[in-house]
Amino acid sequence: MKRTAMRLRKLTRIGLASGLWLFAAWVGAAQPAPAVQAEVDAAVKVYEAGQIGPARAAFERLARREVPAAQYNLAVMHLRGELPRSDLKVARRLLESAGRSGFVTAQLMLGRGLESGEIGPRDLVLAHNWYELAATLGDAESLLAMGTAYFLGRGRPQDGARAAYWFRESAKGGDVGAMYLLATLYEKGEGVDLDLRLARYWFEAAAQAGDVAAPSKLREVDARMAAAAKAS
Repeated sequence: MKRTAMRLRKLTRIGLASGLWLFAAWVGAAQPAPAVQAEVDAAVKVYEAGQIGPARAAFERLARREVPAAQYNLAVMHLRGELPRSDLKVARRLLESAGRSGFVTAQLMLGRGLESGEIGPRDLVLAHNWYELAATLGDAESLLAMGTAYFLGRGRPQDGARAAYWFRESAKGGDVGAMYLLATLYEKGEGVDLDLRLARYWFEAAAQAGDVAAPSKLREVDARMAAAAKAS
C-alpha cells in the first residue's frame, strides 16, 4: 500500500499553473444558442489579439447573462492578474457559477484550486465535491482525483472499494496512471478481491499505453500465475 500511495501522491501534485489557463470550450454545460456561441468566440478572438479591455467588457456582458464559458474566461483573467482590479474572490464566484451550470473545466479548476489553496483556504472536502461533479461528467483527471481521495482518505473517508470504482472508471476512459493503480489493487486485493487475471489485464493495458513500470509488473504477475497453475 505504501508504494501505491507514493505513486498516487506523485500523480496528484498538480497546481493551477499546470495547463488550466485555457479559454475552454463548452464542456458538460448545455450547448449555447449559435448566436451566444458566436459572441463567446468573438470575445476569445479579441482576447487572443491582446485587447484585454474589450475582451473583459465582452466577457462581462456575457457573464451577466450567466453564460458559463464567459464566467469561466473572465475568472481566468482575474486569476492571471490581467485586469486592473483582479480579484480572487470574484474569480471564485464566477467559477462557482459556471461550475454549478455543469461547466466541467470550471469544476476541475475549483477542485484544483481548493486542493492547493490557490483560490482560497485549502479545503479538501469542498475540492472533492467539485471533483466529483466533474468526474460524474467523465472528466479524466477528476475521476483519478476521486480514486485517490478514497484510497488515501484525503477529502473523503478511506474506502478501498470506492477507490477501485473511480480508478476503474478512469482506466476505462484511458488514463494510464489509473490503469496501473487499478491493476495494483487487483494484484494485492485492496478494495477488491485479489484477482491476478484482472491485475494482468490492467498492467498489460498500462504497458501498452506507455507506463514504464507496468512491463516489469506484468512479468511478476505472469510468474505468480504460472507458479499457482503449477502448484494446483
